[in-house]
Parts: sequence; C-alpha cells; structure tokens
Amino acid sequence: MKGDRVEIVIDAGSGTTRTYDITATRAGRKVSITHGRGFVEVSESTRGGSTIRTARFLANRVLALVEHPAADNPVDDEITPGLRSA
Repeated sequence: MKGDRVEIVIDAGSGTTRTYDITATRAGRKVSITHGRGFVEVSESTRGGSTIRTARFLANRVLALVEHPAADNPVDDEITPGLRSA
C-alpha cells in the first residue's frame, strides 16, 4: 500500500549508526522483509510481484528494523469499486 515504510538502523562502525528508509512509492506497491543466512533484505514490489528495488544488510549489523504502516485511509488509486446491490 502506498505509504508503507520500513526504517532500518545499522551499525556503521566506530560507534556511528546509519538510517535507511524503504517506502512504497506508488499505489499498489508493498514493502516486504526477508531474512536468512546472515542477511536482512527489504524490497519494494508491485502487485504482480516484480521487485522494484532491494536493500540488503548484514544481519549482525542491523540494530533496528521498524515497520511503519500507511494510514488507514486508502489512496484514491487503491480504492476498488464495490458491487452494487439492486
């Protein structure tokens, strides 16, 4: 959903941190998180499943992974017409 956002805070070494944001930029896109084999992957994908962009981080460097869901009110592009009852 447009507006979904994932914030990643990583240890950049020497006691410093860096923050990255991956955001669903258009209607119908989603942000997903996968992890395994020492990596954390955050990607933005379309309804059809095509990946738009991906960010990969070493799991032992990730300090925080925060998901920020979009507002409850859908954007006009995301509203699907309902069935009309006669």
